[in-house]
Amino acid sequence: MASARRKRRFLLCVRNKGCEDLELRKLYERLPDKVATREGYVRVVDESGEDYLYPEAYFVAVELPRQAERALARRVSMTASNSRLQRTALARRR
Repeated sequence: MASARRKRRFLLCVRNKGCEDLELRKLYERLPDKVATREGYVRVVDESGEDYLYPEAYFVAVELPRQAERALARRVSMTASNSRLQRTALARRR
C-alpha cells in the first residue's frame, strides 16, 4: 500500500506589523516545526530566502487545488530548516 502523499500547507499572510520580510496577501509554504507550533509560531521562508518563525496570527491556512500546489512548490526554494528556534527581529525585541 502506497503511503499518502504529504499534504503541503500553505498560509496567506494577513498581517506583517514589524516584519518587513513578509508581504501582505502573499502565500507562504509552512515548514514543519512542532516546537514552534506549541509556542504559537509558524515557520515559513520569508522574502529574505531564509526560514524564520512568525506569529501564527499573521497567517491564515488555505487549501489549494493540487495543480496550484505543484506550481507553488516549484517556486518555493526548499532550504534546510534551522534546527534551533529562530525568532523574527520583532520577537527578539520583546
